[in-house]
Parts: sequence; structure tokens; C-alpha cells
Amino acid sequence: MTKIAEYARVLYERHGNEAEVEAAQKARQFEEAGNSEEAERWRAVRTAINEMRGPHES
Repeated sequence: MTKIAEYARVLYERHGNEAEVEAAQKARQFEEAGNSEEAERWRAVRTAINEMRGPHES
């Protein structure tokens, strides 16, 4: 789990708010390719990025 959190942090630092979109796209690509294990990792990265961003402001 720490590797996922570290990867999420680096991705967020490099891509800002677009990092969550990128992680979602990667998860979808792996799921469509039949690699559900890798897709699940990317969903975990997306969740970690979302948690880093905190609550959305309205």
C-alpha cells in the first residue's frame, strides 16, 4: 500500500488535478485489456490521489 501512496503522490505532484483523470484512464485501459489486477492498482492510486486532494469546494 505504501508504494501506491508514493506513486499517487508523485503523480499528483507532476500532474496536479489531472493525475486523478490519468489514473482512471489507466484503470479503464487495463480492465478493457483483461488485466483486472493492474486495473485494481490504478483504482487504488486514483483513490489515494482523491484523498490527497481533500474535500471539493463548491
